[in-house]
Amino acid sequence: MANRLADAISPYLRSHADNPVEWFSWGEDAFAEAERRDVPVLISIGYSTCHWCHVMARESFSDPALAEVLNRGYVAIKVDREEHPEVDAVYLAAAGAFTQNLGWPLNVFVTPQGRPFFAGTYSPPVPVQGNPSFRQVLDAVGEAWSSRRDDVESTAAQLTAALATASTSASAADVAEAGLATRAQLAQVVFELDAYEDTVHGGFGTAPKFPVAPVLAFLQAMDAPLADRTLRAMAGSALRDGVEGGFFRYSTRQDWTDPHYERMLYDNALLLGAYATATVRDAGAGWAREAAAGIAGYLVGRMQQPSGGFSSAQDSESDVDGVRTEGGYYALAAERRAQQVAPAFDLKILTGWNGLAISALAQAGLALDEPGWLAAARRVADFLLDNHVRPDGTLVRASLGGRISDARATLEDYGMFAAALLELGRATGVERYSDEGARLLASVLRPAGSTEGAVFSVPGGGDPVLASRGLLVEGDVSEGAYPSGNSAAATAALVRFGQTGDETFLTVVREALSPHTADALSRPIGFGTALELMARLRAGEGAGGVESESEGEGAGGVDERASD
Repeated sequence: MANRLADAISPYLRSHADNPVEWFSWGEDAFAEAERRDVPVLISIGYSTCHWCHVMARESFSDPALAEVLNRGYVAIKVDREEHPEVDAVYLAAAGAFTQNLGWPLNVFVTPQGRPFFAGTYSPPVPVQGNPSFRQVLDAVGEAWSSRRDDVESTAAQLTAALATASTSASAADVAEAGLATRAQLAQVVFELDAYEDTVHGGFGTAPKFPVAPVLAFLQAMDAPLADRTLRAMAGSALRDGVEGGFFRYSTRQDWTDPHYERMLYDNALLLGAYATATVRDAGAGWAREAAAGIAGYLVGRMQQPSGGFSSAQDSESDVDGVRTEGGYYALAAERRAQQVAPAFDLKILTGWNGLAISALAQAGLALDEPGWLAAARRVADFLLDNHVRPDGTLVRASLGGRISDARATLEDYGMFAAALLELGRATGVERYSDEGARLLASVLRPAGSTEGAVFSVPGGGDPVLASRGLLVEGDVSEGAYPSGNSAAATAALVRFGQTGDETFLTVVREALSPHTADALSRPIGFGTALELMARLRAGEGAGGVESESEGEGAGGVDERASD
């Protein structure tokens, strides 16, 4: 059996390399093989620190009998959602037609042309409480493929058409008609979030409960007390690792207990910015300063690699006294942890997520007078500039140990890294950072004078496999856990305005955000950064425009000079 995953960049793919399943990695070869054999394709999507991905790998993908069924009747592709976020976005959107319980592992069945016709998430090895086993899912999909092909193709065609419609870019007329949210509308969003607050335990809603850092940044931009209440509740909760610092991904319970113990780079980067902002606004908020220092210590002391880049995440599972456990390591005091092997890091270095860390460390380091944080930000920026920028100026999406992924960089990579370099240039005065950030921003901007297409687009286009099949979703703008590519690029443009005073950048930000105002107002939890940027734009209108850097903070980030 061919072992096609052994040399993968992704640790997640390599963890499946020894499965009896004949996995392919994402690419044309898998679809060509499916067409040759006239069989459906299973696209199985997950990530290295996903607990249920590990469980399904052990229960199903390691089972030789099940693998024989899968190998005989399907072509199987394993995808790391962090390496290929566009692939994940497309098939996650399609999966919404079949299940409301979206998440990972995500298992999508598609035609040899890549068109989805059925999807689900975790399937147990045996039927449980009405949930079919994975073997039953495979048998049912195989039966539909062989006996009801017309129905399968019809479903696939309808879903593909719906995805294509969703990806249509907004026209200039749409932009003009939409407009930004008004101050009154933004205040109404704060009122609605107040009503959604868990007044007993803090945070939003019941369970599962996430930190939703972009929404907290919006609330801070609106000077809403809800932001500090939420941050303070999280700082004192089980979501925060009081030993090593940093925050876990989410809690399975309303009172923040029983977290899912993986720790993500993006959560901790964004929360560092939020706690630093809380510290600047209230010098007596020792809880905020302590939380910020803990996050920075975790990022620099544990997530930052010798090369300078940051690992993308840390696993929830590890062996404690020889027993495999999820979260058991984190239940131990510091002395006992020192006797154990810590949960593994996903050492994959992602350009965009590293950009978030640079921005947070640069802003917080400047605001809280922590030169070590600024030095850490410079180390990762230098690493990315030397290793993640191709000779033609385009970006690398991911690398590991000096090896470069063939995955296309996305708009989030360009936007997050551009904003990071501009912030770092502002904090350090080093022109190289500002100049390179400005170049990256210019590379994704629509040509001056043009009103066609999206305001921001990726040089060279998105994932070529999706694009060749008409499946590429242009400009995914939703942002639950971290900013979308559109909002990240808009953030960079706003930072650039703060540096230059050139109001062209303000126009760019407004045009990028305006088409999404209605969605942001109706679903604020999913559009935190877009709302934050709108709030900052509106806050500057009373003075004749958003403040330039010489007059205030410009980018709306943490700054000792910030007055809002």
